Amino acid sequence: MAKLAINGAEKTIPAGLHKAWPPINQDDKDAVMRVLDRGILWGPMEKEVLGLQKEFAEYIGAKHALVVNSGTAALHAAVVAAGIGPGDEVITPAYSFWATSQAIMAHNGIPVFVDIDPDSMNMDPSKIEEKITDRTKALLPVHVHGLCADMDPIMKIASKYNLKVIEDAAQAAGAKYKGKNAGVLGDIAGFSLNGSKNLPAGEGGIVTTNDDKLMDRARKMAMFGEKAIPKGHIRLYDAEIMGFNYRNNEMGDALCRSMLKRYDQLQAGRAELCEYLNAELIKIKGVRPPQVPDGYVHAWHLYKLRVYPEQLGITDIHVKRFRWAIHKALQQEGCDLFEWHNMPVPSQKVFLNKDAYGKGCPWECHLADPKWKDYQYDPFNYPACVDMFDRSFCINPIYPPNDLKLMGLYVEAFNKVFDNLDEVIEFSKDIDFPTMPGENREI
Repeated sequence: MAKLAINGAEKTIPAGLHKAWPPINQDDKDAVMRVLDRGILWGPMEKEVLGLQKEFAEYIGAKHALVVNSGTAALHAAVVAAGIGPGDEVITPAYSFWATSQAIMAHNGIPVFVDIDPDSMNMDPSKIEEKITDRTKALLPVHVHGLCADMDPIMKIASKYNLKVIEDAAQAAGAKYKGKNAGVLGDIAGFSLNGSKNLPAGEGGIVTTNDDKLMDRARKMAMFGEKAIPKGHIRLYDAEIMGFNYRNNEMGDALCRSMLKRYDQLQAGRAELCEYLNAELIKIKGVRPPQVPDGYVHAWHLYKLRVYPEQLGITDIHVKRFRWAIHKALQQEGCDLFEWHNMPVPSQKVFLNKDAYGKGCPWECHLADPKWKDYQYDPFNYPACVDMFDRSFCINPIYPPNDLKLMGLYVEAFNKVFDNLDEVIEFSKDIDFPTMPGENREI
């Protein structure tokens, strides 16, 4: 008789138990309504944006914070502030949302990819120096999933080669590295306030830095290239650099300010759920929960685990096929799971086809190193990254108001699936799953 839901047995987690993110309360609604009652919905010097900039800077211990309309805009402003231009190279990990690289390419710079550390899934500092050339201008580490990159060796390399360090802290509000907050570990940083993020504004982003000159340039870039003019003064409409309209709106900023007031409480709820999962899932042979090194505070934006069939004596099925069978079996048990990408950034078509915004740029720009003209991207140059994708998926509802009772059902579902691997292995033989563009492995 079948024991798993993939074969018709009763699922572990009934429908209707999962709660959505973010949890909106009356304070949040009142904050947005106050904006509507005032009738001032936007402006670079209005109450909510100035309040959020001040409060977030204080929260992470930064001298400056600039609110913009997305995390991608925050990274783009940070790239411009750091002086990245045509032909410049910026070293960044092969694992991230592609907006990390997009921010570099938007100013005709070229992202240079390095592999990830197999434990943290962040950029491997030991791979950086071999990629540095005389055209390298910055390092752009990503605090992926909410775990800070190993910043001490990264900053040491940056100092040695006189490079700027731009933190992609999109997922890392509240994360800490050796007592310091993400966002003040490098020269400048970009956060996301997207509705999926731990600190949401619906959409939005924040640039942070302790450097006056970097912030001045970031502000210009986010305001059409113009100097920031205090409220009540005459705007000159005089662009000094290439800039964009990256301003956010007062309603989103008001929501974000309201949630920031209880952010530590929300983060504590995430940590409780994730720490419970870590303690329970580590007991299941073949499952590896995310690791948190000593001296780090994880923000727990995502909870990505990996599976190891070889630890179970299963060697006749490719790990990627096994992982997908586990993934789908758990989904049928009622688990809310997702991948958060399934290929290294340099295996996406924009890189394989080298078609960003026409005429070969940035690779064929006359200011770029000529080597890029004929360069061919290969995802298998990043074996730790490929292996991570083969093995991993994310558990979604790791946030309040979801609770330990729900997490207990997830653990029950995992145990049920791993106790019945004969059904999983049979199921794996015919499943369909996505592959990377051009992938020719036998899976």
